[in-house]
Amino acid sequence: MSVVLGIDGGGTNTRAAIVADGKIVGSGQSGSIKRLRVGAEIAEANLRTVLKEAFAEAGVKGVDAACCGVASASMPGIPEWITAVFNDFGVARSEVVGDHIIALDAAFQGGPGILQIAGTGSNCVGRAPDGTLETAGGWSSRLGDEGSGYWIGINSIRRALHALDHEDPCQVIPAVMKIWGTKDMDEFIDLGDGTPPPDFAALAPVINELAEAGDPVAVGVLEQAAIDLVGFVLLVRSKLRRKHNIAGEVPVAWTGSVIAKMEMVRNRFVAGLHSAAPDMPVGTEEVVALHGAIWRAERIARVEH
Repeated sequence: MSVVLGIDGGGTNTRAAIVADGKIVGSGQSGSIKRLRVGAEIAEANLRTVLKEAFAEAGVKGVDAACCGVASASMPGIPEWITAVFNDFGVARSEVVGDHIIALDAAFQGGPGILQIAGTGSNCVGRAPDGTLETAGGWSSRLGDEGSGYWIGINSIRRALHALDHEDPCQVIPAVMKIWGTKDMDEFIDLGDGTPPPDFAALAPVINELAEAGDPVAVGVLEQAAIDLVGFVLLVRSKLRRKHNIAGEVPVAWTGSVIAKMEMVRNRFVAGLHSAAPDMPVGTEEVVALHGAIWRAERIARVEH
């Protein structure tokens, strides 16, 4: 019986699961292990915390194989660092891949398909039958990531400031001022434009609440988020068709809190895809990326044995 470890290192949270004989026997959760987001020291502390929790609950001193999916997997030194920590925990064999890879495998288990990620950040990735990847978006919070939680937060403020100039009704600024604890516009702008910047992605839930209540700025931002996410999927679909001679439709899956928790975005996202490509299969449930990490770890363990 193989015992394997899967880790999903997201932009906000990290989750781990230890699986034996197809059953989860230990799990853990901590903060982000993305070094660019939290720094090397905090990232390592979070990684060790999630591993300690999972190993303690599972009651094991090592595992046969592990897979860690993290957004910064391609950065120099990241795989080596995570592998070194794995060695401290008795991981016999492991791999470190992008978080989009484990999410793709959670949805399609090595097969072709398109995955739209929309959480703290956003990215769209498609896999051709031969395994080649095609992407759109995902160019970081400052330079891109349209439709992400970060994008929703910062663009809601930008549009709200325009509404303020035009004396249009909008509740975004008062709501954000309450969250940030700023007493006037000077403090608000100083904090919003400060270094380091505030966590704009953390504003997404309140923007969603305002949109559900009918705030025109919030509604407009979420509508645009859905339009951008649909556009990414259609662009990747076009690349797969043009570059890999795919005649039929490939399935679409999605993951991330923006689509999963924001009904307005999800409904417009699905409707937009169905309108543009009526025969395209679109998933109805969020992909759990951690399941892809476990699937990959089990595959590594089978090769080992």
